[in-house]
Amino acid sequence: MFIIFLSVISCEKESRMVYTVTAPRDLDVILADGKIRAVTNISQTSYFIYKGEPMGFHFELLKKFADHLELELEVVTSNDIDEALEYLQDGEADLVAIGLSISAGRKEMMRFTEPLMQTTEVLVQRKPNGWTRMTAAAVESKLIRNQLDLAEKTIYVQKGSSYAQRLYSLERESGVDIGIIEVPYDAEELARQVARGEIEYTVCDDYMSNIIGSLYRELDLSTPVSFPQNIAWSVRKDGTDALLAELNDWITKFKTTHEYARLEKKYFSGARPASMAASEYFATYTGKVSPFDDIIRNYSDSIGWDWRLVAALIYQESGFNPSVTSPRGAYGLMQVMPETGKFFGFDVTRSVENNIHAGISYIKMLDRLFVERVSDPDERIKFILASYNAGHGHVLDAIKLAEKNGLNPGKWEDNVSLFLERKSDPVFYGDPVVRNGRLKQGVEVNAYVADILERYEHYKNIK
Repeated sequence: MFIIFLSVISCEKESRMVYTVTAPRDLDVILADGKIRAVTNISQTSYFIYKGEPMGFHFELLKKFADHLELELEVVTSNDIDEALEYLQDGEADLVAIGLSISAGRKEMMRFTEPLMQTTEVLVQRKPNGWTRMTAAAVESKLIRNQLDLAEKTIYVQKGSSYAQRLYSLERESGVDIGIIEVPYDAEELARQVARGEIEYTVCDDYMSNIIGSLYRELDLSTPVSFPQNIAWSVRKDGTDALLAELNDWITKFKTTHEYARLEKKYFSGARPASMAASEYFATYTGKVSPFDDIIRNYSDSIGWDWRLVAALIYQESGFNPSVTSPRGAYGLMQVMPETGKFFGFDVTRSVENNIHAGISYIKMLDRLFVERVSDPDERIKFILASYNAGHGHVLDAIKLAEKNGLNPGKWEDNVSLFLERKSDPVFYGDPVVRNGRLKQGVEVNAYVADILERYEHYKNIK
């Protein structure tokens, strides 16, 4: 590993940025690590949380690429383009999956994959007041259709974006003066500001126009300000070729599949993208994942857990369905057995609050059970989650087996979790230290813990 300083010069703005750079991880290192790290942005198209589920065009593509290589995906989020590039340069991300337009200036800073799609940048402007009562010709006469008519207009665009670069180029090409103001807001937020009348103009990609136009009928997004451009992911400029070659091969093949066409339709066509973005459970904007967030927050405080962790547990248990019943009889959001609820003094079938209160009471009991055995509170969460799924008796057996076999009884991954899986083997469940017999589904329990913690990482992006 080495550290150098890379000066990145934007040919469009004559500005200079300095990054502290570490050596890139090549594909063999990523494969050995079992994890690929990608930076993407929180937006209506790239990555968002909807009704408790992480979604987004670029997120789903990343998941499919990671699955192709049998890798875990770690998502880093940034809506600041310069910051995203810093993540890439300092080794916190292996690739940028924001969907950047390919430009000569950006090629000086990074290497791009095969294009994922094409786009044209379009002007976002408000239709005239009373446009619904006007003829189409009258509305058209009030709108900018010629790029030269942008002279003396003030246009707000995201700092460091291709939109800013295009407008600077347009100024030079046309000789007109355009008031270009770069701000730390993405195109979606700026389009909302145009719709609210806070600013007059911004620019976005035409693939976003279906969503933005459906959400804000008062906006016009029909005036192009650029030629068609390729949209792609990017990797380090100084990286080796193996990762880029693997990405290019996969992208080229995947773009020919029905699954790729399905994802394009899911996120860019029809009414569904706009309906998701307009939902109160579009969590990355509204902060809501379910109708029960306030109750979850209230009871999470009583055990000192982040409410988003409890929400991730509840989604895993019930998908936020308050009336679901398991084949074993567990009921409601937190899938509490009625007898367990009665033990804590609650009828878990009577109300959502009772159900959550009983589930939280059970977690509190499990925390008291493990607090002396697992001192690290973050580590203890894994023991509690496994116990919530399989019962604390099996987890206690796994702790004893780990200790007996020379592993760390206070650490979950590759220690206690290992022996939870081995409790399906008679060699281990027949050991004298085991009190609770065989556990057939140890692998499933470990997956349950990992799934909740992965979902919690996504939920951390909910503000």
